[in-house]
Amino acid sequence: MNERKQLVVKYAHQLFIEKGYQATSIQDILDYSGISKGTFYNYFSSKSELLKAVFLSSQEKFEKERNELLIGQNLADIEIFIKQSELQMHSNKSNKLFSLYEEVMISNDTELKNFITHAKFQHIHWLSKRFLDIFGEEKKPYILDCAILYSGMMHQTIHFNALAKEPDFNPTEIIRYCVDRIKTIFEDVSQSNVQLLEPDLIKQWLPECYTQQDFHTALLHSANDLKKMILKLCQDDERERVNNLKLIHFIQEEFLQNNDPRTFLIESALLSLNSNPKLKNTLELSEFEKIIASN
Repeated sequence: MNERKQLVVKYAHQLFIEKGYQATSIQDILDYSGISKGTFYNYFSSKSELLKAVFLSSQEKFEKERNELLIGQNLADIEIFIKQSELQMHSNKSNKLFSLYEEVMISNDTELKNFITHAKFQHIHWLSKRFLDIFGEEKKPYILDCAILYSGMMHQTIHFNALAKEPDFNPTEIIRYCVDRIKTIFEDVSQSNVQLLEPDLIKQWLPECYTQQDFHTALLHSANDLKKMILKLCQDDERERVNNLKLIHFIQEEFLQNNDPRTFLIESALLSLNSNPKLKNTLELSEFEKIIASN
């Protein structure tokens, strides 16, 4: 998205927040952003396409920050998940996304409603993958059920606590409360062996299931395995250990922070890792390279 188009998205977002999506006309957007009608339709086919761009722009920024929280961390650490949830709550609040979602869902725009539903499926998919990281493969049969329960619990608990406690509403308290509840639910459903929905159902909801988000998660998993191996094999050589960890960190950042990763730099970093006889031909490095090649 070029800079001018990004500005139109930004200005439209401000208008949608101030006036509401339905009450904002295309002429309002033209006047506020200082562009012609021809330029507008060169960028967007309709006002609904512009709203999609607003949602996607906010989501892209949030997902980048959410993924960065995982770099160098233990994916099973539930405290990292809590930080990611706090980030999402802050993003939704600062971008006033909930009010825009609600306005769309009571409208007659089927295309926009489907867009929001698809975004909800993506969120459930992300929750399922993170719960798999945290609770382990043995809980996989209950992952989708618990992701849906957690999402609904969070949404309603936030809503009613905000009504009751504003301006003293504490998002972190809500997140920790819901996380503690979902821990108990996981134990209960696994002990009872109760399942409502098959986890693979998400593939029907999201046919493009192996998304960029999945790539980032796979990359983080593999990078963590590779880092653990480096810490073990290079424990007697601090310089070697630090240099190799820096190379992995650089590759991760290149994919997470750039829409167009610099391939030649990534290849150079991988070549440096392969030049180390301790790492060359190891399963961990091979898997890391396979994931990068799949993108």
